[in-house]
Amino acid sequence: MTGEITSPTSTTIEEAANTHSVRAEWRAFANFLKQPSLPDQSRHKAGGVGAVLRMLSLDIAFVVIFVAGLFALIAMGVELPDNLNSSLELNAGTIFLIVIGAPLLEEFAFRSWLSGRPRYLIVIPIILITGLVAAMLGATRTGEAAEAAVGLMIIGGLLVSLVAMATLWKRSTPAWYEILFPGAFWLSSVAFALVHFANYTEGSLLVLLPLVLPQFVLGSIAAYLRVHYGLWTAIALHAAHNGIAIGIASLAMASEVGA
Repeated sequence: MTGEITSPTSTTIEEAANTHSVRAEWRAFANFLKQPSLPDQSRHKAGGVGAVLRMLSLDIAFVVIFVAGLFALIAMGVELPDNLNSSLELNAGTIFLIVIGAPLLEEFAFRSWLSGRPRYLIVIPIILITGLVAAMLGATRTGEAAEAAVGLMIIGGLLVSLVAMATLWKRSTPAWYEILFPGAFWLSSVAFALVHFANYTEGSLLVLLPLVLPQFVLGSIAAYLRVHYGLWTAIALHAAHNGIAIGIASLAMASEVGA
């Protein structure tokens, strides 16, 4: 006995997650949402595969409830905006883009920098500057000259990003970022959800906001996994989420054809 008094409320996120149970992981995630804080980024906890599966179950549970609510609204005669994803042709290229391409690109864009490591943070201003210069070059040139200038600018931005990341690879997270992390976390999750407004061709803000709740939940879960278990776990969760959605869509299309 050490004489130290502990209580359930003092259990840290790391201690709760280390029990490797679904309930404990969900509780750790809830505690994280109440008070987002950046864990030690010098090492990530083991058990990333299990964590992905435990948090995927939470994601699926929310989506089931959400879809049930949409069906209830439709049954009551509420007309929902068309989702562009429903009109996609499910060929091999589309499936690869949705299940592999989108998770990779979106997780790098929205979650890679959440660790606060300088090798990720440095990429943000490089991307912004590259995009601005590329837009200016595209606006001042036409035809093949514009395409070449923009293409070279993008390639140059990628090369500069790689060099900058390699230079800063071992730098640790600065103290000022740990203070700003809660804002960074919520910004990442909200921005990820709002980007998916592009899935709809019409609808007011009040109508579309509830429709991107699944993306907000997915983004929050992915952010939790990213900072506690590593970026690959966020990518894996995202890929599994999209893969399940594609699988359900394929089954629905097959049943319609069979009917």
